[in-house]
Amino acid sequence: MTLLQALVIAILQGATELFPVSSLGHAVLLPALLHWPFNESDETFLPFLVMLHLGTSVALFVFFWRDWAAIFSGLFGRHGSRYRLESLRILFLLVIATIPAIIVGGLFEHLLRHLFGSPLPVAGLLVVNGLMLLTVERLRSRLPTKAASINEAADRPIASLSAQDALVIGSFQCLALFPGISRSGATIAGGLLRGLHHDVAARFSFLMAEPVILAATAHQLFKMRHMTVTSEQIHIGLIAAVVSGITALICTAVLMRYFRNHDNWALAPFAVYCILMGIGSFAVLHGVH
Repeated sequence: MTLLQALVIAILQGATELFPVSSLGHAVLLPALLHWPFNESDETFLPFLVMLHLGTSVALFVFFWRDWAAIFSGLFGRHGSRYRLESLRILFLLVIATIPAIIVGGLFEHLLRHLFGSPLPVAGLLVVNGLMLLTVERLRSRLPTKAASINEAADRPIASLSAQDALVIGSFQCLALFPGISRSGATIAGGLLRGLHHDVAARFSFLMAEPVILAATAHQLFKMRHMTVTSEQIHIGLIAAVVSGITALICTAVLMRYFRNHDNWALAPFAVYCILMGIGSFAVLHGVH
């Protein structure tokens, strides 16, 4: 992998990890479309992938540091018993929402791994991701209590979610085990179906992402324990991690502002992009094969 290829993938990872368009799907499709001679499922790609995830994780922590600071300061009772209970509840909700992905990922990781280097199925799943986003927006717009629910949800905090809400949103996260299905898109979709506005659903989704990305990174690091990493790999990985983190930080800010200002069909542009990207990629790759 050249430095230019690493930078392109780093920018792609930083943007698509937060945008509901599947970072893993794009990481599989782009090299295939550009005929780059490396395979993302190869173990030599693993150290680079770990560095990218670390960069994204740091960016999310930096952007949401006030949220995490409020949660943990409240947890230690700095703001009274009421805030302590609220902080405990938010942490409880994040744990509940993370459990499904850990269980399902542990059970089916090996069964799904063959898809990671297969661009044609990924192109199809990217179309599925777009259709999922459009379907959820349509379902949300047709709720019988739409007007009331929107007014009530506008100021609804994350702490108002129930354990069942968190479990449903966490179950949606399991869809992202398929490369081409967006983790952020799936979890935001789950939040919308539980009555949240886009910005609150996105905030919960991104807070959920922190433990998930860290857990995935730790898992990959464990798998790397017997690997020999060259100095060139470390150098390229560090540069790519910084670029990925900066990109993720910018994209998170843009996306949160966008969701605050566009609560009606906010996922539709991303859905249309995924459908067109998936169909176009499938057509090009099928023609090549």
